[in-house]
Amino acid sequence: MLFSSIMKLEVFVMLIKLYADAATQGNPGPSGAGVVISADGNQTQLHHALGEMSNHEAEFRAAIFAFEQLLPIASPDDTVMFYIDSKLVADSIGKSYAKHYPELIDTLMALIDRYKIVLTTWIPDRENQGAHKLALQAIH
Repeated sequence: MLFSSIMKLEVFVMLIKLYADAATQGNPGPSGAGVVISADGNQTQLHHALGEMSNHEAEFRAAIFAFEQLLPIASPDDTVMFYIDSKLVADSIGKSYAKHYPELIDTLMALIDRYKIVLTTWIPDRENQGAHKLALQAIH
């Protein structure tokens, strides 16, 4: 009789909540990105100056910045719940297309495609205050 042992491979998969927002003074104007990452019981808050651009471009660049921040901490098996208050960005991710921002959506989709599961959810501004306040800090 042959016996075989079955080894269980345990893979630690994190659930990551990723919030992104942009703020722009004027349109176009100085812009900043704010990001909140919640993973494994920890929260990280980041902000980054984006330069002068339109609000729509800033929203795409904030989303790109957010996913770039995951590169050193997340694995492709992790599940990312991505929250953004820009309908344009959320809809563009859903379609993998943005008529006026093709390079930005391509860059963003390349980052998103690194993960097996990314659930993008549009949220109203009032539910994204943490990322919004960080984006404002990046401008000043």
